[in-house]
Amino acid sequence: MAQKIKGKCKYCAKEYTYSYMSRHLAACKERCAAEAGAGAKKSGYYELAIYPRYDRDHWLFVEINEKATLEELDTFLRDIWLECCGHLSAFYIEGISYDSDPKEDDFWGEPSEDMRHKLSTVLRKGMTFRYEYDFGSTTELMITVVNYSKKALKKEKLTLLSRNNPYEYLCSECGKKPATVICMECFYEFDDEGFLCEDCAQTHACYEEMRLNVCNSPRMGVCGYRGSTMYPDQFVPDAQTT
Repeated sequence: MAQKIKGKCKYCAKEYTYSYMSRHLAACKERCAAEAGAGAKKSGYYELAIYPRYDRDHWLFVEINEKATLEELDTFLRDIWLECCGHLSAFYIEGISYDSDPKEDDFWGEPSEDMRHKLSTVLRKGMTFRYEYDFGSTTELMITVVNYSKKALKKEKLTLLSRNNPYEYLCSECGKKPATVICMECFYEFDDEGFLCEDCAQTHACYEEMRLNVCNSPRMGVCGYRGSTMYPDQFVPDAQTT
């Protein structure tokens, strides 16, 4: 993608690119006001920036309680970006592998840990670590701990702070309307072609079984991924729901 993709802040709905969103979230007046008016009981929270290993076309900023586990973070990543066929996954943090299905005796190296570890025991501000989903057609993510702070305890362990706006792909056949599906046969055979709008999909020659949904995820077009059933592609800030 040639253009820099922007996303909206949860609290004020202003749009920024990935590189500026982290700075904005630290200074957002609406966020400061919302957190100032919260309860007195405190807890620790990590702010995480999440993005594919080899690009920044897709990105997330989340805030997560330090008492949450790696397993809960894994569930969130599956729900919003990844889950298609129940594949295995793993976090790689400072030389240790935390697997969704850990092995006690690893022939190729050290035995892996499980994901029941609380974040407070494995994360620290400033670190970057890696995550993989599906060890065949792998989607690799990088996660940076942008900040750690004590603040009023929230009901939710994890809060989505911002997400890239969905990229609009034009139909490869008519070149006019936004694509809604990808013909994977054409996509791989004709070098990134195969994006189809609703009208052109009706007359496209390839089998319907070869089509996957266009979606706001780095796993689009991989394995059987058809998009999230829990999170809309377009993030809706609080300012637009009141």
